Amino acid sequence: MKVAFIGTGSMGSLLIEAFLRSGALHPHFIYASNRSREKADGLAKRYPGLRAVSSNVEAAAGSQIIFLCVRPLDYPLILAEIADVLDESQIVVSITSPVQIEMLEGRIPCKIAKIIPSITHSALSGASLCIYGQRILPEDRLLLEQLMSSISEPVVIDESETRIASDISSCGPAFIAFILQEWAEAAARHTGLEYHHAIRLGAEMLHGTGKLLTGGGFSPEELQRRVAVPGGVTAEGIAVLRARLQHVFSALIETTHRKFEEDLSKLDQSFTKQAGQV
Repeated sequence: MKVAFIGTGSMGSLLIEAFLRSGALHPHFIYASNRSREKADGLAKRYPGLRAVSSNVEAAAGSQIIFLCVRPLDYPLILAEIADVLDESQIVVSITSPVQIEMLEGRIPCKIAKIIPSITHSALSGASLCIYGQRILPEDRLLLEQLMSSISEPVVIDESETRIASDISSCGPAFIAFILQEWAEAAARHTGLEYHHAIRLGAEMLHGTGKLLTGGGFSPEELQRRVAVPGGVTAEGIAVLRARLQHVFSALIETTHRKFEEDLSKLDQSFTKQAGQV
């Protein structure tokens, strides 16, 4: 099976390395292309057998699965470049949320899926968001979800849910890391606890809490009830969080959705411009 990765930047490289580390893909299966050839060559050196190719066309031609790991505004040019070597038997996977499935289905003959990954896949964990186009068959879904299950927990969603789901699964690690950083810095300022110790404690706490909320049988509400004894320290702390954070997450969602709409508008203009040049 030939699997192509067009774009070997941050997320493209992360996916390749996660698939290889999990054993889901062998280096000989992977063809990688990148605007800066050095990045693809670096992967080929680290993983003998992986093929760094000189063009996106060479990567895409004959591949069963093609992961498009490029910036949204690069899609129109990439699709125009590889369209002639694609056919209806191939699966093209977009990993970026603003690119709509109908945009892809209108320009290339392939089966289309959108899979939104997360940095957590580098630890072979986290959720991957799976959205499927009209041409995807049940066996295609099975193939993709088996592949993604080697590095994540595949979760099938509607395309209309992409932005909010991505806020949690893909942006969430950065949001939570920021909260932990702020908490650790405050702990270091106000107590004798060293910053790096606070980060270690917080990281272990997040790891254990995640286990309780996934395989441990706890809901967020149940977990709070078990820890926050009425009149205790935790209950007092939750009261502070409830008062201070009441509007924070609504503002966060409004901000990410506004940026998403801006990206959609720019992308639509880019696709329209490219179509006019054909």
